[in-house]
Amino acid sequence: MKQILQSLKDGSTKLEDVPVPRASAGKVLIRTDKTLVSAGTERMLVKFGQSGWISKARQQPDKVRAVLDKAKTDGVAATVDAVRSKLDQPLALGYCNAGQVVEVGAGVTDFAVGDRVVSNGGHAEFVAVPKNLCARIPDGVDFEPASFTVLGAIGLQGVRLARPTMGECFVVIGLGLIGLITVQLLRAQGCRVLGVDFDDAKLSLAREFGAEVVNPSRGEDAIMASQVLSRGRGVDGVLITASTDSSDPIHQAATMCRKRGRIVLIGVTGLTLNRTDFYEKELTFQVSCSYGPGRYDPAYEEGGQDYPLGFVRWTAQRNFEAVLDMLASGALNVTPLVSQRVPFDDAPRAYQLLSSDKAALGILLTYGHASEPRHVRSVALSDKPVAASGKAVVGFVGAGNYASRMLIPAFKAAGATLQTIASAGGTNAVVTGRRAGFAEATSDSDALIANPAINVVAVVTRHDSHARFSAQALRAGKHVFVEKPLALSKDELDEVEAAHSESGKHLMVGFNRRFAPQVQTMKRLLDTVMAPKSFVMVMNAGAIPADHWTQDAATGGGRIIGEACHYIDLMRFFVGAPITSVQARRMGETDAKAVTEDKASITLGFEDGSFGTIHYLANGGASFPKERIEVFAAGRTLQLDNFLKLKGFNWPGFKKQTLWRQDKGQKACAAAFVQAVEAGGPAPIPLAELLEVARITIDVAEILRAQT
Repeated sequence: MKQILQSLKDGSTKLEDVPVPRASAGKVLIRTDKTLVSAGTERMLVKFGQSGWISKARQQPDKVRAVLDKAKTDGVAATVDAVRSKLDQPLALGYCNAGQVVEVGAGVTDFAVGDRVVSNGGHAEFVAVPKNLCARIPDGVDFEPASFTVLGAIGLQGVRLARPTMGECFVVIGLGLIGLITVQLLRAQGCRVLGVDFDDAKLSLAREFGAEVVNPSRGEDAIMASQVLSRGRGVDGVLITASTDSSDPIHQAATMCRKRGRIVLIGVTGLTLNRTDFYEKELTFQVSCSYGPGRYDPAYEEGGQDYPLGFVRWTAQRNFEAVLDMLASGALNVTPLVSQRVPFDDAPRAYQLLSSDKAALGILLTYGHASEPRHVRSVALSDKPVAASGKAVVGFVGAGNYASRMLIPAFKAAGATLQTIASAGGTNAVVTGRRAGFAEATSDSDALIANPAINVVAVVTRHDSHARFSAQALRAGKHVFVEKPLALSKDELDEVEAAHSESGKHLMVGFNRRFAPQVQTMKRLLDTVMAPKSFVMVMNAGAIPADHWTQDAATGGGRIIGEACHYIDLMRFFVGAPITSVQARRMGETDAKAVTEDKASITLGFEDGSFGTIHYLANGGASFPKERIEVFAAGRTLQLDNFLKLKGFNWPGFKKQTLWRQDKGQKACAAAFVQAVEAGGPAPIPLAELLEVARITIDVAEILRAQT
């Protein structure tokens, strides 16, 4: 199928062949009939992409600070690589989709194949969308007006926050698509409305919808017009749907309002507020969030958990339904808002119009399926020669940031043949696969694992699927490289162990720190010391929101299982003896703040008498180095600072080893695995150690979760 992608580097748009996405659990697969280009949001994205580096930086000061912090701790080279990788990742455009359901995922009961639906899916022939971000189109409403539903819901959510009542008077500042829809929604509430804009054509449409209008560019006084509308009392509220860097609309809205009036920001403006404006009138100001309650809530969107109707009357999905009902009744008329209809195959022209015609409103992309669109799950990216017998031919399940930036380049450098890459949505697989030189991209991971041409499967997906994909690939007779963690539970671990015993193939977990050059130096030095060793390892992990998927025990396993396992493995590697005792303590909770398990101390004891403590902390400063390792043994000390500087204290024959750029061993780790596959030698990390570290890590997480 085809999908529109935008380059963040230069703002250009193109149609890309990508695999049809899967209807995974909780999602529906929709064949698109119409999509609406959001003139405000998508014009802003194109403009951002076309801007230079300095302009991009000025528009995102928070991200600039994060980049500077990363440069201080990880070095300039690693930071530049990360920024370039981010800009190389194109953006899938669009969020106003209307089409027909062709497949439903597990757990979806509200929709069936053949249903006509709207969703926040993008500009693509097929989209897979969470069920709570879809709504069924009523009979009598065509796909074209239905494609305005999501934009309508954005306006409707702002109206709901403003709480209009019949007879009140409101001002709408900015008469783009959302502004003109908002005018109609307010009129349907029985309100008198004043529309403010600089474009006469848009003002004319607002007048058709029953609003009074004013054009400040013609010298007309918007504040005076608001006084006339309100009979000198001040308007009851102002909805700002404009897009501007200026804070003037906020000041203007405050001036227009009566005492205790309401101002709702739906669009984008500067937010420099004048206290006097709000103090004297006791005005309320609120920013409206997208389509309504549930938006950006992972439990609602990805988890499919609806909010109870009795407590949250209007969710994002129910706002979709309300807009569709208004379209069906004729209370909302979007036909005059269509500026142009562009065939989907000519979609880049729509974005040229968006950039060149500032007056353009509703640009519709039409998916005229004269022939059935290609419902295929795989796309050829290049013609690659068949790999020589005995060579590692790799299929990657997962095409996220870590896979694209670190692991795929490492396998490529090791000489592996990159055959197929899979992602659930298909888009990331194509983008990453084309850049890395894969032969094929797919959204069908089962077909990838079953492919007889592939003898190595790399699993780089969300943590809850690691064990499942690993066991499946082992049973298919493939060697497996799985990113940490290997499993989230001991039952999953048992399943992987059983699959490995059946296959006899290599199983490798991505514990790359073992292979870092400075860690290898430390290991050689420590192996000369027969006495027990003491370790202090600090991981300044950085804060992640409590609702992030990595923090979820069922999906990410939590950050101890998901990341602290690196240090448990590393300490096990340094000591070279089994772990015999485990203790752990997490930070206590207070009334002020709930504490997740990512602020904890872990102490391990070993069979040879060694012991060590891992401090995994998410409450440190971002400019402090992320990782520090100290080893004390026989009157000597080694200190590794963030995989850049290694120092020896009182260590005969060794003082320091400094790298010009950070190296955590990803390339050496992949190379060791590829060599083992091709040469038929032993696995780089013995299976017994992989299983031991996985079980100990799960034990640590269980200890921490039992604490209050």
